[in-house]
Amino acid sequence: MTTTEPDPHPQDLYTAPRFEASALVTVDVQRDFLSEAPYGVPGTTEILPALRRTAAAFRAAGRPVVHVVRLYEEGGGNADLVRRRLLESGVRIAAPGTPGSQLADGLLPEGTPDLDPALLLSGRPQRLGPYDHAVFKPRWGAFYRTCLEELLTELGVDTLVFAGCNLPNCPRAGIIQASERDYRVALVRDAVSRVTDSALSELAGIGVEILDTATLEGRLAEPTARAD
Repeated sequence: MTTTEPDPHPQDLYTAPRFEASALVTVDVQRDFLSEAPYGVPGTTEILPALRRTAAAFRAAGRPVVHVVRLYEEGGGNADLVRRRLLESGVRIAAPGTPGSQLADGLLPEGTPDLDPALLLSGRPQRLGPYDHAVFKPRWGAFYRTCLEELLTELGVDTLVFAGCNLPNCPRAGIIQASERDYRVALVRDAVSRVTDSALSELAGIGVEILDTATLEGRLAEPTARAD
């Protein structure tokens, strides 16, 4: 008599992440949004160690990492309406080509090129290394008027793992958009800033799997999740 080994991760057939077809999506992890920056988001610098571990785990598994970024042009003409008065006043946040627009230190492997604002603002992705890519977004959501979905299709991705800056705004918007497009979705709760228990509960209610970094590392290390 044979027995079938129980599934170590029993989950919903339609929403369970498939890490062998996954990509990490980091959201707005740029220097101008770190905790200590003049217009930064509290708690963002503090998540960087977990976020670096998360990105490293994806690369070790041979899986893509997509960094979705903001680039606010002078005067704020390409910004959300709620931010335009501030940017019109002369404040520069994540301005194209400035040090503050670059990804946070240590998020990318050494030797990675800087973000190319002309390329990104044209709506094309930037290849940053063997596994890393950058995509510009003009609004909260990672899919709105971006090339993200096209890039993910090229990469053969059906599962998105979100992390990054300011869960109530951009990560949440990107998660909703991903769910609307029938991606399987997960969130790394210790690698996202401004997280609350209520927000996690709400996201779990739409099928988002909530993970911590250590659990994610284990899942990505499983033989079925590795690209090699």
